[in-house]
Amino acid sequence: MSLKVYIQAARLRTLPLAIAGTVTGNLLAYAETGSFNASVFTLTLLTAIALQVLSNYANDYGDFKNGADTAERTDRVMASGQLSETKMRRAIAILIGISLVSGISLLLIGISTINASFFILLGMGILGIMAAYFYTAGKRPYGYSGLGDLSVFIFFGFMAVVGTYFLQTQTINSNIWWVGAAIGLLSVGVLNVNNIRDIESDRSKNKITIPVIIGYKKALRYQLVLLYSAVLFLTVYSIYNIKPGIILISNYLIFSILIYLHYEGLKRCEIRSDYNKQLKFLSLLILGMMLYFCLSEILFTPIWD
Repeated sequence: MSLKVYIQAARLRTLPLAIAGTVTGNLLAYAETGSFNASVFTLTLLTAIALQVLSNYANDYGDFKNGADTAERTDRVMASGQLSETKMRRAIAILIGISLVSGISLLLIGISTINASFFILLGMGILGIMAAYFYTAGKRPYGYSGLGDLSVFIFFGFMAVVGTYFLQTQTINSNIWWVGAAIGLLSVGVLNVNNIRDIESDRSKNKITIPVIIGYKKALRYQLVLLYSAVLFLTVYSIYNIKPGIILISNYLIFSILIYLHYEGLKRCEIRSDYNKQLKFLSLLILGMMLYFCLSEILFTPIWD
């Protein structure tokens, strides 16, 4: 079996989104405290990537098993016959193992003692693995019941940002929740593009997503609400941290213009490849936005005590 098939199933265009939250949590911890644990940074990235690839493999497997993907989905390795169920299940098991080893190593290094925080984060990590798998896999995948947006908001937003921040600092700044919510909303925006693309096929297969529930036009408006609300939340975080006004204005204008360009591009999408380009663009945009945002926070944060 060619490695290319496994790479295709991994959907590399989704990886920038997967690491955006953990990168942000790490960099904002540095911006606020001046300290940085390189091992925590490395392991958070590895864990995030492993969980994202696990989710993508499980999605390919689950959609095929539940009938949402059929032979016309040449971009899906199981539906197109490029990978057998046995080999996909084996790949999923390996990724679960990698996620567990990486995640536990991260906790041991980040927390250093086995205490209540260790077990709380371990439990949340296990929930993250379960969420990645049962999104479309299993007999009752929650992604088929309109709950995917909520799961993405929690795990890509709060878990990725706030959890990583805590592992770097051993504390939680109450303002960091604004950033976690922002990235959560941006991540839901990526899922929403995916679901808008598949709205007709999902409806025909009784796969319930937010666009299926509210319709195409409202799903486009929902996209704007998600992305611009995220910009607002990032601005609130900067206001609480007393950043210079010019930084707030520049961030808001740059992010807003780029989001509007994405929205206009999304409205012009007609075929699957058009939507896939917007998915890639939005994932890279989110990572770029957060790197720029974190850089401005680092450069304009007062000298640490």
